[in-house]
Amino acid sequence: MNKNSGKKESLWRNNGFQTIVASLLCIVIGLLVGYIVLLIINPGGAGKAILAIIKNFLYYPSAAAAMKYFGTTLVKASALLMCSLSVLFAYKVGLFNIGAAGQYVVGAGACLYFGLYLGMPWYVCLLAAVLFAAVAGGISGALKAYFNVNEVISCIMLNWIGLYCVNMLLSIVKEQSTPYTKSLSSTNKSALIPNLGLDKLFSKNEFVTIGVPLAVIMAVIVWVVLEKTKFGYELKATGMNKQAAKYCGMREKRNIILTMMIAGGLAGFGAGIFYLTGIEQWMVQQTSVPAMGFNGIAAAFLGGLNPIGTVFSSYFIQHITSGGTYVDKTMYCTQISDLISAFIIYLCGFVLFFKIWLNRILDKREEKRAADGQETAKKQKAAKGQKGGRA
Repeated sequence: MNKNSGKKESLWRNNGFQTIVASLLCIVIGLLVGYIVLLIINPGGAGKAILAIIKNFLYYPSAAAAMKYFGTTLVKASALLMCSLSVLFAYKVGLFNIGAAGQYVVGAGACLYFGLYLGMPWYVCLLAAVLFAAVAGGISGALKAYFNVNEVISCIMLNWIGLYCVNMLLSIVKEQSTPYTKSLSSTNKSALIPNLGLDKLFSKNEFVTIGVPLAVIMAVIVWVVLEKTKFGYELKATGMNKQAAKYCGMREKRNIILTMMIAGGLAGFGAGIFYLTGIEQWMVQQTSVPAMGFNGIAAAFLGGLNPIGTVFSSYFIQHITSGGTYVDKTMYCTQISDLISAFIIYLCGFVLFFKIWLNRILDKREEKRAADGQETAKKQKAAKGQKGGRA
Protein backbone atom coordinates (compact mmCIF):
# COMPACT_ATOMS: atom_id res chain seq x y z
CA MET A 1 0.00 0.00 0.00
CA ASN A 2 1.50 3.36 -1.01
CA LYS A 3 1.74 6.35 1.31
CA ASN A 4 -1.00 8.35 -0.46
CA SER A 5 -3.59 5.60 -0.11
CA GLY A 6 -2.62 5.17 3.54
CA LYS A 7 -3.12 8.88 4.20
CA LYS A 8 -6.50 8.82 2.44
CA GLU A 9 -7.66 5.84 4.48
CA SER A 10 -6.52 7.40 7.76
CA LEU A 11 -8.41 10.56 6.77
CA TRP A 12 -11.61 8.58 6.15
CA ARG A 13 -11.08 6.88 9.52
CA ASN A 14 -10.97 10.24 11.27
CA ASN A 15 -14.15 10.73 13.31
CA GLY A 16 -14.28 14.47 12.70
CA PHE A 17 -13.89 14.09 8.93
CA GLN A 18 -16.63 11.44 8.87
CA THR A 19 -18.96 13.77 10.78
CA ILE A 20 -18.31 16.67 8.41
CA VAL A 21 -18.93 14.55 5.30
CA ALA A 22 -22.07 12.99 6.78
CA SER A 23 -23.44 16.40 7.88
CA LEU A 24 -22.85 17.86 4.42
CA LEU A 25 -24.69 14.91 2.88
CA CYS A 26 -27.62 15.54 5.25
CA ILE A 27 -27.72 19.18 4.16
CA VAL A 28 -27.56 18.40 0.44
CA ILE A 29 -30.21 15.66 0.64
CA GLY A 30 -32.44 17.86 2.82
CA LEU A 31 -32.24 20.76 0.36
CA LEU A 32 -32.89 18.39 -2.54
CA VAL A 33 -36.01 16.97 -0.88
CA GLY A 34 -37.16 20.49 -0.07
CA TYR A 35 -36.72 21.48 -3.71
CA ILE A 36 -38.81 18.47 -4.80
CA VAL A 37 -41.57 19.58 -2.40
CA LEU A 38 -41.42 23.08 -3.90
CA LEU A 39 -41.74 21.58 -7.37
CA ILE A 40 -44.82 19.62 -6.29
CA ILE A 41 -46.49 22.71 -4.78
CA ASN A 42 -45.70 25.09 -7.63
CA PRO A 43 -43.02 24.18 -10.17
CA GLY A 44 -42.94 27.68 -11.64
CA GLY A 45 -41.22 29.32 -8.69
CA ALA A 46 -39.36 26.38 -7.13
CA GLY A 47 -35.95 27.45 -8.38
CA LYS A 48 -36.27 31.02 -7.12
CA ALA A 49 -37.73 29.86 -3.80
CA ILE A 50 -34.93 27.41 -2.97
CA LEU A 51 -32.35 30.03 -3.96
CA ALA A 52 -34.03 32.61 -1.71
CA ILE A 53 -33.90 30.17 1.23
CA ILE A 54 -30.22 29.39 0.61
CA LYS A 55 -29.21 33.01 -0.01
CA ASN A 56 -31.04 34.51 3.02
CA PHE A 57 -29.52 37.98 3.59
CA LEU A 58 -27.75 37.82 0.20
CA TYR A 59 -31.25 38.23 -1.24
CA TYR A 60 -30.71 42.00 -0.88
CA PRO A 61 -28.76 43.62 -3.74
CA SER A 62 -27.48 46.38 -1.45
CA ALA A 63 -24.33 45.44 0.48
CA ALA A 64 -25.41 47.58 3.45
CA ALA A 65 -28.81 45.88 3.68
CA ALA A 66 -27.23 42.45 3.28
CA MET A 67 -24.78 43.10 6.15
CA LYS A 68 -27.57 44.41 8.36
CA TYR A 69 -29.70 41.30 7.93
CA PHE A 70 -26.61 39.11 8.21
CA GLY A 71 -26.15 40.59 11.67
CA THR A 72 -29.75 39.74 12.56
CA THR A 73 -29.16 36.14 11.47
CA LEU A 74 -26.04 35.99 13.68
CA VAL A 75 -28.02 37.24 16.70
CA LYS A 76 -30.63 34.52 16.26
CA ALA A 77 -27.97 31.91 15.52
CA SER A 78 -26.13 32.75 18.75
CA ALA A 79 -29.28 31.98 20.78
CA LEU A 80 -29.75 28.76 18.81
CA LEU A 81 -26.12 27.85 19.46
CA MET A 82 -26.65 28.08 23.23
CA CYS A 83 -29.72 25.83 23.00
CA SER A 84 -27.75 23.30 20.95
CA LEU A 85 -24.93 23.38 23.54
CA SER A 86 -27.54 22.75 26.22
CA VAL A 87 -28.75 19.62 24.42
CA LEU A 88 -25.20 18.53 23.62
CA PHE A 89 -23.89 18.93 27.18
CA ALA A 90 -26.64 16.76 28.64
CA TYR A 91 -26.35 14.18 25.86
CA LYS A 92 -22.63 13.76 26.46
CA VAL A 93 -23.51 12.79 30.02
CA GLY A 94 -26.14 10.28 28.90
CA LEU A 95 -29.17 12.55 29.33
CA PHE A 96 -31.58 13.80 26.65
CA ASN A 97 -32.44 17.39 27.49
CA ILE A 98 -35.59 17.92 25.47
CA GLY A 99 -36.38 20.58 28.06
CA ALA A 100 -33.95 23.10 26.49
CA ALA A 101 -37.01 24.82 25.02
CA GLY A 102 -38.65 25.24 28.41
CA GLN A 103 -35.39 26.32 30.05
CA TYR A 104 -35.00 28.88 27.26
CA VAL A 105 -38.50 30.17 28.07
CA VAL A 106 -37.70 30.44 31.79
CA GLY A 107 -34.50 32.32 30.97
CA ALA A 108 -36.43 34.72 28.72
CA GLY A 109 -39.01 35.33 31.43
CA ALA A 110 -36.39 35.96 34.10
CA CYS A 111 -34.28 38.42 32.09
CA LEU A 112 -37.32 40.38 30.89
CA TYR A 113 -38.87 40.51 34.36
CA PHE A 114 -35.63 41.77 35.90
CA GLY A 115 -35.16 44.26 33.06
CA LEU A 116 -38.70 45.58 32.62
CA TYR A 117 -40.21 45.31 36.11
CA LEU A 118 -37.22 45.56 38.45
CA GLY A 119 -35.19 47.90 36.22
CA MET A 120 -31.94 45.98 36.61
CA PRO A 121 -28.87 46.42 34.34
CA TRP A 122 -28.12 43.91 31.58
CA TYR A 123 -25.55 41.84 33.47
CA VAL A 124 -27.97 41.25 36.37
CA CYS A 125 -30.72 40.33 33.92
CA LEU A 126 -28.41 37.92 32.07
CA LEU A 127 -27.33 36.31 35.35
CA ALA A 128 -30.98 35.93 36.37
CA ALA A 129 -31.74 34.21 33.05
CA VAL A 130 -28.91 31.72 33.63
CA LEU A 131 -29.76 31.01 37.29
CA PHE A 132 -33.52 30.55 36.86
CA ALA A 133 -33.08 28.36 33.78
CA ALA A 134 -30.48 26.33 35.70
CA VAL A 135 -33.03 25.76 38.47
CA ALA A 136 -35.56 24.60 35.88
CA GLY A 137 -33.02 22.14 34.52
CA GLY A 138 -32.03 21.08 38.02
CA ILE A 139 -35.61 20.04 38.81
CA SER A 140 -35.52 17.47 36.00
CA GLY A 141 -32.08 16.38 37.16
CA ALA A 142 -33.25 15.89 40.73
CA LEU A 143 -36.27 13.87 39.61
CA LYS A 144 -33.94 11.68 37.56
CA ALA A 145 -31.34 11.30 40.30
CA TYR A 146 -33.59 10.59 43.29
CA PHE A 147 -36.76 9.12 41.77
CA ASN A 148 -35.45 7.73 38.46
CA VAL A 149 -38.04 9.77 36.54
CA ASN A 150 -37.16 9.77 32.85
CA GLU A 151 -35.77 13.21 32.04
CA VAL A 152 -37.66 13.33 28.73
CA ILE A 153 -41.03 13.07 30.49
CA SER A 154 -40.19 15.57 33.23
CA CYS A 155 -38.70 18.02 30.72
CA ILE A 156 -41.77 17.92 28.48
CA MET A 157 -44.04 18.64 31.47
CA LEU A 158 -41.78 21.46 32.66
CA ASN A 159 -41.74 23.01 29.18
CA TRP A 160 -45.44 23.81 29.45
CA ILE A 161 -45.31 24.71 33.13
CA GLY A 162 -42.50 27.15 32.37
CA LEU A 163 -44.35 28.66 29.39
CA TYR A 164 -47.56 29.44 31.24
CA CYS A 165 -45.74 30.66 34.36
CA VAL A 166 -43.69 33.06 32.24
CA ASN A 167 -46.83 34.25 30.42
CA MET A 168 -48.49 35.06 33.76
CA LEU A 169 -45.33 36.68 35.16
CA LEU A 170 -44.73 38.93 32.17
CA SER A 171 -48.37 40.00 31.92
CA ILE A 172 -47.53 42.68 34.50
CA VAL A 173 -45.11 44.32 32.04
CA LYS A 174 -47.37 43.97 28.98
CA GLU A 175 -48.21 46.88 26.73
CA GLN A 176 -51.83 47.99 27.08
CA SER A 177 -52.72 47.88 23.39
CA THR A 178 -50.80 44.76 22.30
CA PRO A 179 -50.20 41.24 23.67
CA TYR A 180 -46.44 41.94 23.79
CA THR A 181 -44.25 43.04 26.66
CA LYS A 182 -42.90 46.59 26.79
CA SER A 183 -39.74 47.24 24.82
CA LEU A 184 -36.46 47.46 26.69
CA SER A 185 -35.29 50.40 24.59
CA SER A 186 -38.15 52.60 25.85
CA THR A 187 -38.46 51.16 29.37
CA ASN A 188 -34.93 50.39 30.61
CA LYS A 189 -32.02 50.98 28.24
CA SER A 190 -29.53 49.79 30.84
CA ALA A 191 -30.94 46.27 30.39
CA LEU A 192 -29.77 46.20 26.76
CA ILE A 193 -26.55 44.28 26.20
CA PRO A 194 -23.80 46.62 24.94
CA ASN A 195 -22.53 46.21 21.40
CA LEU A 196 -19.07 47.80 21.90
CA GLY A 197 -18.99 48.94 18.30
CA LEU A 198 -20.06 45.64 16.73
CA ASP A 199 -23.15 47.33 15.30
CA LYS A 200 -20.92 49.40 12.98
CA LEU A 201 -19.65 46.22 11.31
CA PHE A 202 -23.22 45.32 10.35
CA SER A 203 -24.52 48.60 8.91
CA LYS A 204 -25.46 50.02 12.31
CA ASN A 205 -27.58 47.02 13.31
CA GLU A 206 -28.07 47.83 16.99
CA PHE A 207 -29.17 44.26 17.76
CA VAL A 208 -25.67 42.87 17.15
CA THR A 209 -24.10 42.87 20.60
CA ILE A 210 -21.30 41.16 22.50
CA GLY A 211 -23.73 38.26 22.92
CA VAL A 212 -22.64 36.91 19.51
CA PRO A 213 -18.94 36.42 20.39
CA LEU A 214 -19.90 35.33 23.93
CA ALA A 215 -21.91 32.44 22.47
CA VAL A 216 -18.88 31.24 20.47
CA ILE A 217 -16.68 31.56 23.56
CA MET A 218 -19.18 29.46 25.51
CA ALA A 219 -18.93 26.75 22.83
CA VAL A 220 -15.16 26.64 23.31
CA ILE A 221 -15.56 26.52 27.10
CA VAL A 222 -18.01 23.61 26.84
CA TRP A 223 -15.55 21.72 24.63
CA VAL A 224 -12.71 22.32 27.10
CA VAL A 225 -14.82 21.25 30.09
CA LEU A 226 -16.05 18.05 28.47
CA GLU A 227 -12.82 16.97 26.77
CA LYS A 228 -9.97 18.40 28.84
CA THR A 229 -11.01 18.40 32.50
CA LYS A 230 -11.43 15.86 35.28
CA PHE A 231 -14.87 17.31 35.97
CA GLY A 232 -15.97 16.60 32.39
CA TYR A 233 -14.60 13.07 32.58
CA GLU A 234 -16.58 12.40 35.77
CA LEU A 235 -19.77 13.67 34.18
CA LYS A 236 -19.33 11.50 31.10
CA ALA A 237 -18.42 8.49 33.25
CA THR A 238 -21.62 8.98 35.23
CA GLY A 239 -23.62 9.05 32.00
CA MET A 240 -22.01 5.87 30.69
CA ASN A 241 -22.59 3.83 33.84
CA LYS A 242 -24.12 5.39 36.93
CA GLN A 243 -23.43 2.38 39.16
CA ALA A 244 -19.81 2.08 38.06
CA ALA A 245 -19.30 5.79 38.69
CA LYS A 246 -20.74 5.36 42.19
CA TYR A 247 -18.45 2.40 42.81
CA CYS A 248 -15.44 4.52 41.81
CA GLY A 249 -16.34 7.12 44.41
CA MET A 250 -18.09 9.61 42.14
CA ARG A 251 -21.20 11.33 43.43
CA GLU A 252 -23.51 10.19 40.65
CA LYS A 253 -26.66 11.92 41.92
CA ARG A 254 -24.88 15.23 42.25
CA ASN A 255 -23.40 14.84 38.77
CA ILE A 256 -26.80 14.19 37.18
CA ILE A 257 -28.36 17.23 38.86
CA LEU A 258 -25.34 19.40 38.07
CA THR A 259 -25.40 18.33 34.43
CA MET A 260 -29.02 19.33 33.99
CA MET A 261 -28.42 22.61 35.81
CA ILE A 262 -25.52 23.47 33.49
CA ALA A 263 -27.62 22.46 30.47
CA GLY A 264 -30.47 24.66 31.71
CA GLY A 265 -28.09 27.54 32.37
CA LEU A 266 -26.76 27.35 28.82
CA ALA A 267 -30.29 27.55 27.39
CA GLY A 268 -31.09 30.45 29.72
CA PHE A 269 -27.93 32.22 28.60
CA GLY A 270 -29.16 31.88 25.01
CA ALA A 271 -32.48 33.49 25.93
CA GLY A 272 -30.66 36.30 27.73
CA ILE A 273 -28.33 37.23 24.89
CA PHE A 274 -31.31 37.18 22.52
CA TYR A 275 -34.04 39.11 24.35
CA LEU A 276 -31.66 41.57 26.01
CA THR A 277 -30.72 42.88 22.56
CA GLY A 278 -34.27 44.21 22.19
CA ILE A 279 -34.68 42.35 18.91
CA GLU A 280 -38.02 40.84 20.00
CA GLN A 281 -40.70 41.34 22.64
CA TRP A 282 -42.36 38.44 24.44
CA MET A 283 -45.98 37.71 23.53
CA VAL A 284 -47.71 36.83 26.80
CA GLN A 285 -50.57 35.02 25.05
CA GLN A 286 -48.49 32.50 23.13
CA THR A 287 -49.62 28.92 23.51
CA SER A 288 -46.60 27.13 22.08
CA VAL A 289 -43.02 26.85 23.28
CA PRO A 290 -40.58 28.78 21.02
CA ALA A 291 -38.96 26.59 18.40
CA MET A 292 -35.48 27.78 19.35
CA GLY A 293 -35.03 25.06 21.96
CA PHE A 294 -36.24 22.26 19.71
CA ASN A 295 -34.11 23.49 16.82
CA GLY A 296 -31.18 23.22 19.21
CA ILE A 297 -31.63 19.43 19.11
CA ALA A 298 -31.22 19.49 15.33
CA ALA A 299 -28.18 21.76 15.49
CA ALA A 300 -26.51 19.57 18.12
CA PHE A 301 -26.86 16.38 16.09
CA LEU A 302 -26.11 18.03 12.75
CA GLY A 303 -22.90 19.32 14.34
CA GLY A 304 -21.90 15.77 15.21
CA LEU A 305 -22.41 16.39 18.95
CA ASN A 306 -19.23 18.46 18.94
CA PRO A 307 -19.31 21.94 20.56
CA ILE A 308 -17.27 23.46 17.74
CA GLY A 309 -19.37 21.69 15.09
CA THR A 310 -22.53 23.13 16.62
CA VAL A 311 -21.25 26.65 15.96
CA PHE A 312 -21.51 26.01 12.21
CA SER A 313 -24.62 23.81 12.31
CA SER A 314 -26.51 26.36 14.43
CA TYR A 315 -25.71 29.10 11.97
CA PHE A 316 -26.81 26.93 9.03
CA ILE A 317 -30.14 25.96 10.64
CA GLN A 318 -30.86 29.61 11.44
CA HIS A 319 -29.67 30.70 7.99
CA ILE A 320 -32.21 28.61 6.09
CA THR A 321 -34.92 29.31 8.68
CA SER A 322 -34.51 33.06 8.17
CA GLY A 323 -34.21 32.52 4.43
CA GLY A 324 -37.75 31.18 4.36
CA THR A 325 -39.09 34.69 4.89
CA TYR A 326 -37.87 35.70 1.42
CA VAL A 327 -39.84 33.17 -0.63
CA ASP A 328 -42.68 34.39 -2.83
CA LYS A 329 -45.68 34.51 -0.45
CA THR A 330 -48.13 34.22 -3.33
CA MET A 331 -46.76 30.76 -4.18
CA TYR A 332 -45.41 29.36 -0.91
CA CYS A 333 -45.75 29.90 2.81
CA THR A 334 -42.74 31.03 4.85
CA GLN A 335 -42.82 27.76 6.82
CA ILE A 336 -41.33 25.94 3.82
CA SER A 337 -37.89 26.60 5.32
CA ASP A 338 -39.04 24.91 8.54
CA LEU A 339 -40.06 21.92 6.43
CA ILE A 340 -36.58 21.74 4.90
CA SER A 341 -35.06 22.06 8.40
CA ALA A 342 -37.29 19.17 9.49
CA PHE A 343 -35.99 16.99 6.65
CA ILE A 344 -32.41 17.77 7.69
CA ILE A 345 -33.29 17.01 11.32
CA TYR A 346 -34.62 13.58 10.42
CA LEU A 347 -31.58 12.97 8.23
CA CYS A 348 -29.32 13.67 11.21
CA GLY A 349 -29.73 9.99 12.06
CA PHE A 350 -27.90 9.35 8.81
CA VAL A 351 -24.70 10.74 10.39
CA LEU A 352 -24.39 7.70 12.66
CA PHE A 353 -25.49 5.32 9.89
CA PHE A 354 -22.91 6.80 7.51
CA LYS A 355 -20.11 6.31 10.04
CA ILE A 356 -21.07 2.68 10.65
CA TRP A 357 -21.40 2.00 6.91
CA LEU A 358 -18.09 3.70 6.08
CA ASN A 359 -16.18 1.90 8.84
CA ARG A 360 -17.55 -1.45 7.64
CA ILE A 361 -16.30 -0.76 4.11
CA LEU A 362 -12.88 0.27 5.44
CA ASP A 363 -12.75 -2.86 7.63
CA LYS A 364 -13.56 -5.09 4.65
CA ARG A 365 -10.83 -3.42 2.61
CA GLU A 366 -8.31 -3.99 5.39
CA GLU A 367 -9.34 -7.64 5.70
CA LYS A 368 -9.04 -8.12 1.93
CA ARG A 369 -5.65 -6.42 1.90
CA ALA A 370 -4.45 -8.60 4.78
CA ALA A 371 -5.71 -11.74 3.01
CA ASP A 372 -4.01 -10.70 -0.21
CA GLY A 373 -0.81 -10.07 1.72
CA GLN A 374 -0.94 -13.51 3.31
CA GLU A 375 -1.60 -15.09 -0.10
CA THR A 376 1.35 -13.26 -1.61
CA ALA A 377 3.59 -14.32 1.28
CA LYS A 378 2.56 -17.97 0.81
CA LYS A 379 3.34 -17.80 -2.92
CA GLN A 380 6.73 -16.24 -2.24
CA LYS A 381 7.51 -18.89 0.37
CA ALA A 382 6.47 -21.67 -2.02
CA ALA A 383 8.61 -20.19 -4.80
CA LYS A 384 11.63 -20.09 -2.49
CA GLY A 385 10.99 -23.72 -1.49
CA GLN A 386 10.94 -24.81 -5.13
CA LYS A 387 14.22 -23.01 -5.82
CA GLY A 388 15.82 -24.66 -2.80
CA GLY A 389 14.63 -28.13 -3.97
CA ARG A 390 16.14 -27.64 -7.43
CA ALA A 391 19.42 -26.57 -5.90
